[in-house]
Amino acid sequence: MNVLSVSATFPYPPSRGGTQVRTFNLLKYLNQYHAVTLVTQRQAGVTEEEIEALRGYVSELVVFDRPPSDETTSLEKAKRFAGFLVGGTPPSVLSYRSRPMQEWIDRAVKSGKYDAITCEHSVNEIFVRPQWRNHLKTLVNIHSSVFGTCRQQIETGTAERPLRDRLNLPLLFRYENRYCQKFSNIVVTTPEDGAQMKFFNPDSRIAVIPNGVDLELFPMRPADPGGHHLVFVGAMDNIANIDAVTFLSKEVLPRVQERHPDTQLTLVGSKPVPEVQQLAEIPGVTVTGRVPSMADYLHKATVCVVSMRIGYGIKNKTLEAMAAGTPVVGSDAGLEGLRVEGEDIPLRALRANRVEEYVREIDRLFENPQLRETLSHNGRSYVETQFTWERAGQLYERAIST
Repeated sequence: MNVLSVSATFPYPPSRGGTQVRTFNLLKYLNQYHAVTLVTQRQAGVTEEEIEALRGYVSELVVFDRPPSDETTSLEKAKRFAGFLVGGTPPSVLSYRSRPMQEWIDRAVKSGKYDAITCEHSVNEIFVRPQWRNHLKTLVNIHSSVFGTCRQQIETGTAERPLRDRLNLPLLFRYENRYCQKFSNIVVTTPEDGAQMKFFNPDSRIAVIPNGVDLELFPMRPADPGGHHLVFVGAMDNIANIDAVTFLSKEVLPRVQERHPDTQLTLVGSKPVPEVQQLAEIPGVTVTGRVPSMADYLHKATVCVVSMRIGYGIKNKTLEAMAAGTPVVGSDAGLEGLRVEGEDIPLRALRANRVEEYVREIDRLFENPQLRETLSHNGRSYVETQFTWERAGQLYERAIST
């Protein structure tokens, strides 16, 4: 097949963020069996070397400049909300709109060369016209539901702007319901998102394809380091991660240090915003910024804490920690989509949502080397059998070709 894939987010290097990791690995696999033309945008910081490197993983690469961002004055924000209210498309999606890119995609589809078009993340739906579904396969790879994410932030009290989000919620429901109608095939990462999308578009084919891990980048740790060392990994300009590390550093860590005063917490990830950088002032907290290897930091940690309070879908950070053999204590959001406990399920991670639960489960792992070994072994085995990019790629190829 000739496949036209649209990703406004430049998906290289695949260590840049969750969207890039998923997009890169799925297209890399798909290109082994089909001719993939990738249309993308170059945002600030993307180098010529990275463009040339990405070119080696697809059959054809077409790159457009990222549209300049709008001003952020109060008047501009009001105009964007009014546009959302009337037009139905969120400003965050409209920010990717590019007339040259749209015209190129229109010509490509009109040429009849392509058998399928894929949107690598739901924001790319803006480039797909509803009538295309009548003569080629149209697929959207939804990394997470925007309506579901907004609703979760409101329900958990973690919304950055609660009033704005309450106003946006019915608009996001309308938006997600509308754009799902354009696609014959919908790919999601969790059954929960699958059920939501099936509600929006009962006629579409839904495929649940979880994220994966590059096992060469995240090898099993050679030994249990022991000690009292916690780690959190993830992009530090992401709202969900900012909330998670703030909660972990300010509310959980001090309680753990009451019992284990030498406990250290390392926050590992690129682009730490000022709010995250300030956490380094808390005794025991280190903020690294971008590092050459996440796996090295995971291997040195006694426990990886995935203290997410918001965010939909399977978390790459959880899978990467399991792959590295680092015992995980995670919230419901951090463990979403994973079978880590229960009858006939090997114990693969410990669950915590409230401060006292985190303190208790971290203490259990600090005090019990055998429990650490159990989680380390079971977590790695789980990833090896269920969450490799090879397996995800096979499922993605099947969703496109059948």
